Amino acid sequence: MTVWRPPQQIRVKVIGLAWRKDQLLAAEVEDDSGRIKGVRPLGGSIEFGETREEALHREIREELDTEIRIVAPWHLLENIFEHHGAVGHEFIFAAEIELADASLYERDEIRYSELDETAATARWFGRETLRGAGLDLYPTGLETVLSRWRD
Repeated sequence: MTVWRPPQQIRVKVIGLAWRKDQLLAAEVEDDSGRIKGVRPLGGSIEFGETREEALHREIREELDTEIRIVAPWHLLENIFEHHGAVGHEFIFAAEIELADASLYERDEIRYSELDETAATARWFGRETLRGAGLDLYPTGLETVLSRWRD
């Protein structure tokens, strides 16, 4: 298992909000013991010289091997958080997307590898499923944005 700690610098990231009816596609987030503590939509860091659009297309292509279409305006979240005693700070651009590979909408579980070859799992989560399982939605503040979109 990989032990992750947030870098001690501000990071800029993108996440794609893919929907299957009222379910959001999100990857499992584990604590150091391997327990799933929450979920986070797919995406990653914006590389130097890359636009947010280019970064989101690249990240989803790397993770799911599919193209996307951005279908709604961008939202910006600032996330200052603590993970196992280490503070992280990131700005996250979030956009609603459609996946070009329609078969991904039919799969309840999608296994993929991160760029560092760490195994990861994404699933479709409804709000009530997350709440019932006691799982957090990351980044902090995302649920507020989503509630405006889906209520």
